[in-house]
Amino acid sequence: MEKILIVGCSKVMDNVCIACSRCMVGFNRREGTFEQYVDTDAELIGILGCGDCPGAGIVTRLAQVKLWNAPMGEKPTAVHVATCLMDHCPHKDTILAKIKAKVGVPVIEGSHPYKPENIYA
Repeated sequence: MEKILIVGCSKVMDNVCIACSRCMVGFNRREGTFEQYVDTDAELIGILGCGDCPGAGIVTRLAQVKLWNAPMGEKPTAVHVATCLMDHCPHKDTILAKIKAKVGVPVIEGSHPYKPENIYA
């Protein structure tokens, strides 16, 4: 079974994309970069903020996910770097490099495909 961890921008997650519903809906519908799980047994095991700019806390936060989930035997098999971080973060290259250097599982750039042009439409 695939165990998916999503890493997003802490600022966007807290202030703009309340409840990270677009990532969860995308995962549940298997849309966006989650299309690769259409015929796969996969579950979302967490959504993690980057730790704020410039991503200085991402490695520690990833270690905490591993530590907290170890007693349950849960371990990510893939990390998706959320659309909010990929599309809006000026530190995305640094954050991506840190994630790729530490997680030891595939790192997929992007998550949901829902980018409204007009939020009041």
